[in-house]
Amino acid sequence: MTYDRKQIASARGETGRRLTRRGFLKGAGALAATGWVAGSAGGWVLRPNWSHAAGPIKMGIATDITGAIAPSGNANWQIAQLAVQQINDAGGILDRPIELYLEDTASDPGVAVGNVRRLIQQNNVDVVLGGITSAMREAIKNPIVRRGRTLYIYPQLYEGQECTTDLYCTGPTPAQQCDELIPWLIGQGHRRFAFPSANYLWPQLLNRYARKVIEENGGEVVFEEYYPLDQIEYSATVAKINSENVDCVFKTVIPPGTQAFLKQLYESGFNERGGHVSCVYFDDNSVNYVPAREMEGLSSCLDYFKAVDDPFSNELQTAYDAMFPDTRYLFTAGSAATGMYRGVKFYEEAVKATNGDLDRDAVSAALDTAEIAEGPGGGARMIPGTGHCAMNMYIAVSRAGEYEVISKYDMVDPAECT
Repeated sequence: MTYDRKQIASARGETGRRLTRRGFLKGAGALAATGWVAGSAGGWVLRPNWSHAAGPIKMGIATDITGAIAPSGNANWQIAQLAVQQINDAGGILDRPIELYLEDTASDPGVAVGNVRRLIQQNNVDVVLGGITSAMREAIKNPIVRRGRTLYIYPQLYEGQECTTDLYCTGPTPAQQCDELIPWLIGQGHRRFAFPSANYLWPQLLNRYARKVIEENGGEVVFEEYYPLDQIEYSATVAKINSENVDCVFKTVIPPGTQAFLKQLYESGFNERGGHVSCVYFDDNSVNYVPAREMEGLSSCLDYFKAVDDPFSNELQTAYDAMFPDTRYLFTAGSAATGMYRGVKFYEEAVKATNGDLDRDAVSAALDTAEIAEGPGGGARMIPGTGHCAMNMYIAVSRAGEYEVISKYDMVDPAECT
């Protein structure tokens, strides 16, 4: 899921700044506990416990340790640490270890730009991974890719249409989330859709794509409405859903509005009357902020759920839980954590393909055709010339607060930048 500047600013405020400070202290403690050291000029560094004559490969992580998006950002630096430790424990990339550098993007694109410059200008990293919101990606890609001439990997599910050279996307696109989910929904008898939406880029472009797929499959969008990001009153919208016989709510309202919306929809009796809710950013973490009864039967489509039962995914989840046993930040697809792991492994394969040449252009050319045999939910492969990757996708339905996987779709094409 992606947010914009207004939502972040609304979530911060004066109280938000105080919470951010406390959050930073907690985040610093978590980082220090797992071996990170504060850099002399800012940021954090995690050095490998062995060396190579040529020095380490430097990998930068730019993510939200503090601010409104911190729950997702913290999951991202944690899974990056796990992936890098696994690589280093196996001998590094062609015998060279990875050294991790971490900068807090603070859920604020204005703050992030200066911090990301430090990765490029002071730490001279070879690649940067991170960014969750679309606004953040837009803000930091210029100092990374264009001015810094550094490879950039963006891990979050998003609205598509990012086709910048030397920028690679490793999260799901609208086509990957909608092309299988919407026909499945219509096949379940849900043909009259409503689009209650937060008013910013991600819902607007996702809805445009979803409407096309709905109409191609014989469904109908009864209404499409956009609300302020912090709106919490939805009685008029809920009444309209019920009075116009909507049978599927395709929801892109985001927190804090999502809690209020689902509560009001549930209390209206929509679910009891056989209505269905679908939300493509909901994952295993969603039950922590929405009561299970209010999301009973809700469907989502992502590249990974805990219920995906393949040996590698199970081992990866176990390793994450073992490395971060007390964490509040779960390893889930909606948080971009799966895309972060995928991005680290894609970079590893690309550097192997260059025989260790870390030049941006050489690694980018190798990444353009890279494949990984294993990852959360399965392997993945880059679609040449697009900056996006095909991956397995799963439709899952919430049952008593846990997701049950209904369908798996192999190597779904991202349908971007072609």
